Amino acid sequence: MTTAETGDDRLEEFLADPANAALDLTTTVARCTKALGLQHSVVYLADIQQRRLVPLTDVTPPLPVDGSLAGWTYRTQSLRVEESESGGMTAWIPLVDGAERLGVLAVLSPSLTPVVLRRARALATLLAMTITSKRAYKDSFVRRTRTEPMRLPAEMLRAFLPPRTIGTAHVVSTAVLEPAYEIGGDAFDHALTETTLHATVLDAMGHDLASGLTTAVSLAACRNARRTGADLPELVECVDDALARWLPDQFCTGVLAQLDLASGMLRWCNCGHPTPLLIREERLHVDAMRREADPPMGLPSLLAGRTRQTHEIALKPGDRVLMYTDGVTEARGSDGGEFGLEQFADFIIRATAAGELASETLRRLIHSILDSPTSRLRDDATILMFEWNPPSR
Repeated sequence: MTTAETGDDRLEEFLADPANAALDLTTTVARCTKALGLQHSVVYLADIQQRRLVPLTDVTPPLPVDGSLAGWTYRTQSLRVEESESGGMTAWIPLVDGAERLGVLAVLSPSLTPVVLRRARALATLLAMTITSKRAYKDSFVRRTRTEPMRLPAEMLRAFLPPRTIGTAHVVSTAVLEPAYEIGGDAFDHALTETTLHATVLDAMGHDLASGLTTAVSLAACRNARRTGADLPELVECVDDALARWLPDQFCTGVLAQLDLASGMLRWCNCGHPTPLLIREERLHVDAMRREADPPMGLPSLLAGRTRQTHEIALKPGDRVLMYTDGVTEARGSDGGEFGLEQFADFIIRATAAGELASETLRRLIHSILDSPTSRLRDDATILMFEWNPPSR
């Protein structure tokens, strides 16, 4: 029998051995599981559309996110336990890196004691960090999480996208983008500093490789300016300049926003894009962020003689802000009509009232559009939502 001390010692030895840094993830999972004195464990990764949980190896079949206990763990980010078909117990543990949902970890054991559960959680934390560090250059992860071939514009844009969800204890930003394998001109971006959440949604006109290039250049210019400390108007001007120089026949709409994490002051620029929505106290404030929009980025001739406008609004704790592309509201809903703002916001409000995770709300929302019998996306559909919950004073 492995005691707590020997189990911890074995894991410490494993982590301290430089030779283990180059192990493939499957071997790492097996050796860490053994070092912790656990019987067996299986890593399941969420596919790109968050419909299936795919095992890291072929020893077991994929599981549906909707309709399985493993999926319940993924959706709620909470521990679930069941009896194993082979005897003993199975603990389903969320695989989360920061705020990003990666999948779930199944840990099998003859019994689930507090020590076993503590070690299983430690294993899940270690593996989540390992997966995040390796997936950028391990095509095996990509292959596992795709269910069909991806078009070239989508491949290019997805290489630029950040994690679906980022956050801290007091702010979370999450996004979805469809059609997953055929996106052409939409993209989102979000990033955190010690003081600020940066959030961006972009929509380049068209649905081809040129559209993808326009969005990719816009994202790169935005990040480059942001990382050198540019203020919001200067940041947008950097995107304008980059498009005018490198892609003079292309343009891009977008909303670029900055949220001060201490005060809740939200600043944004709207460049020819749909107005962001504010949900406060379970109500849609449809005009709260409605301002006159500037021209799209990449059209400097339309800005002659004036600078980009910056707008401000003070958020309240619990506020949710939605930034989206018109592919969402123009999509066909279950009744055959356009999905529209009211139905869009009502879905978010109901989920908020039920205490659902923001990332799960967007997952279900985009699936409700895609899965309705009359569903048809006329354009790329992107949603980014962030929620501010500062610490109580």
